[in-house]
Amino acid sequence: MGKAHKPRSGSLQFWPRKRAKRAYARVQSWPEAKEAKPIGFAGYKVGMAHVMFTDNRANSMTKGQDISMPVTIVECPALKVASVIFYKKTNIGLKISSSVFASKLDKELSRKIILPKTAKKKIEDFKPEEYGDIRILVYTQPKLTTIGKKKPEVFELALGGKIEEKYAWAKENLGKEINIADVFAEGQHIDIRAVTKGKGLAGPMKRFGISRTSHKSEKGVRTPANLGAWTGARQWRVAKAGQLGYQQRTELNKWILKMSSNPEELKNKSGFKRYGVVKNPYVLIKGSVAGATKRLVTLTQSIRPDKKLPSEAPSINNIIK
Repeated sequence: MGKAHKPRSGSLQFWPRKRAKRAYARVQSWPEAKEAKPIGFAGYKVGMAHVMFTDNRANSMTKGQDISMPVTIVECPALKVASVIFYKKTNIGLKISSSVFASKLDKELSRKIILPKTAKKKIEDFKPEEYGDIRILVYTQPKLTTIGKKKPEVFELALGGKIEEKYAWAKENLGKEINIADVFAEGQHIDIRAVTKGKGLAGPMKRFGISRTSHKSEKGVRTPANLGAWTGARQWRVAKAGQLGYQQRTELNKWILKMSSNPEELKNKSGFKRYGVVKNPYVLIKGSVAGATKRLVTLTQSIRPDKKLPSEAPSINNIIK
């Protein structure tokens, strides 16, 4: 007779399975970097395509051969630095101490936040040695794309280097644009954070992957067989119906196959399905990326790099839409 036990369905690592608070990701842990520049960037997910490239992976069975690989296209218009945020160290971690805004900000930013009337402080008034960390507040420019959106997204980016180098970089770039080429390079491995596609209310079979019950065991077929004890604490671990998707997820060590500032290489005069025409610099990322089309995807330097993966970009022969 078979064993009456099987591993639980659905990982408890992701809990609670509720909708994300906003449509773009929040980075709670930043990797350390030696170079004084932003550690992350963001772009809009265009869709997927295929590329033909010469395999340069050392342990691959197809090394040196031309192979096909699915890729995700992410359009990356320039970000603008809205303000510099100064953090102080406390017993419970970093805490915001002060911030200084740029003297000139785009009017579209007022759709998202209340803009300061006048800059009360200047960045020259701050001494970097008095603070534990310095970060920048950036906003996107969706008006440069064809996704039909005006309201920008606003989020923080950490900076690499020592505290004095962070201060010098922030002072020089406050109010200016940042490009994807200033942050990442071809062949680099990055972590991707995004909010997945929302699929609404789903039953326990689709949500957790439980099995259908036997025709003799319970009245329901697509329900869990046992909900736990009727008295005492409710069993929250039992698979039940609820929200599926629209949750923040992180993928580690995604490979940037190509970075380009020439969107004409995509041959996208007719545009991409459900997205439109790519007009800004873009990146090709190996494999799939979480999220729906037009969703903002956050790219950061790898927090747990895999040394076995190649650090050089392959030679791409053709891009197939």
